[in-house]
Amino acid sequence: MNQKIGNDFNTNNIELLEERLRRYENEVDQISNKSTLIDRVSYLRKNRENDVSKAIVNIEDSMNFDLCFVLDCTGSMSPYIEAAKEHILKVASYVNSHNSNFKFWVGFCGYRDHYNHSNRLQIFDFNNSLEKFKTYITNKVTAISNNDEPEDVLGGLNAAITEMTWSNATRILIHIGDAPPHGRRFTDLYDYYPIGDPNGLTAESVLKKMKIKKILYYFGKINASTDVMLNIFCEIIGEFPVFDLMTMGYNPEELEKHILFATKKLQINPHEPDWTTHLEKTGKLLYCIPPRTLSEVKDEFYFINSSFIEQDIFFKLAPQPFSVGAERYAYFALDTSLGQANKLVIKKYHDIKIGTIERYIESVEIFNIAYFFSTKFNIAAKRVGINKKVTFINVNVLYDETDNTYYSVEKYINNAKFKKFNVNSGLITEFHSILEAFAHFTYKYTEGYLVVYDLQGADLHNEFLLTDPVIHCVDLLRFGITNLGNGGIQKCFLAKHKCNDICKKS
Repeated sequence: MNQKIGNDFNTNNIELLEERLRRYENEVDQISNKSTLIDRVSYLRKNRENDVSKAIVNIEDSMNFDLCFVLDCTGSMSPYIEAAKEHILKVASYVNSHNSNFKFWVGFCGYRDHYNHSNRLQIFDFNNSLEKFKTYITNKVTAISNNDEPEDVLGGLNAAITEMTWSNATRILIHIGDAPPHGRRFTDLYDYYPIGDPNGLTAESVLKKMKIKKILYYFGKINASTDVMLNIFCEIIGEFPVFDLMTMGYNPEELEKHILFATKKLQINPHEPDWTTHLEKTGKLLYCIPPRTLSEVKDEFYFINSSFIEQDIFFKLAPQPFSVGAERYAYFALDTSLGQANKLVIKKYHDIKIGTIERYIESVEIFNIAYFFSTKFNIAAKRVGINKKVTFINVNVLYDETDNTYYSVEKYINNAKFKKFNVNSGLITEFHSILEAFAHFTYKYTEGYLVVYDLQGADLHNEFLLTDPVIHCVDLLRFGITNLGNGGIQKCFLAKHKCNDICKKS
């Protein structure tokens, strides 16, 4: 396998810098007419500061939210209702304890059926007292039987949407039920109202009100009798998260992830392809020399000025991504260079034109800096008896000679369940004291210059194996659009961080 050192692949320093400046100008939608490099950089910094300030305000607004639980309280729910109530309380408590930066108002709407008359609906309007909510759910919510199998689902949703006091910018409705609405449109079960809702409600009229109020809808599924309803709802409002309570169990961490990360279902293929049917490609792997000192980390031109080690590679690439993130597609790939197949993950940005390398160099830069701090942190943590390491998966640039296309590439990790531990807005989705201490370590080590966050990856026995971090840095012309600058450091991390024992020791 041939190797050489050089800057052949459009890595001319001036071209790279120009490419990076143009990208930032496009991202802020402000093309500068300034002539000198210093003037363009100054102009960009000012515009980035304005955009980041707006982004942080939006993040802070989104941390105030209304959380409404809509629950089927009929007799058929008797076997599940206590577990569902427990689940509701666990989710509310989990959000409150692990993300205390959230300010949320929680409410409840229980529905039964028209046969139940005055007991048909049960509403506890939004309240910022979790204790009052717990008391109400525990003591006031019970299952009551009725005379057929469908329930007043549309009436319950309509009441939650129109009779409750929605006031915050982020509005979430979690609906848990085991039966469809009335009407042959939804079910062939015995139905006292086969024509549909006796009050004239339709799925379209109810869900339209929900869309107008910008309420995010989530459904907790108990059995298959609601499948037709879910399909109809999807046709009206588009895809929404469905969590299967029978398979997921009553795990508040899992539900919180569903609440906080609505996912788009795009054209992806989660299965590894039959590699024998795919042609081999030729390309170059580009490695850069990582920084060795803090001064090199802080040097904004270190990676642009770096030379690359080039290595020939033969590989195969899946035609469809297996995963889609906010910025990139992820593909299965196979390194066939050494006469044996080694699995890879190849990532491609959504919006990059062919033959452009600069943004991929930035992804390598982010990895190398995160890796630099992980090695320093692991040494410090070991001194105080913490043996579980923080490690980042190695990232390189791959040039596809066949298609004149650049990618980032990393090793595929077998049998690893990938998780999102926290996000760059400061939200903690799965708390681990080591990871929060690592983020704080990066802040202290750089004397406030940056924070490595948005940590995701695999929680293994002896290490956290991480990928795709975000870096908040006081220099807003580094580390891409997810860098929220000093505001991100102060308001998205420090304001929400609680030092743990590992922080204090390391």
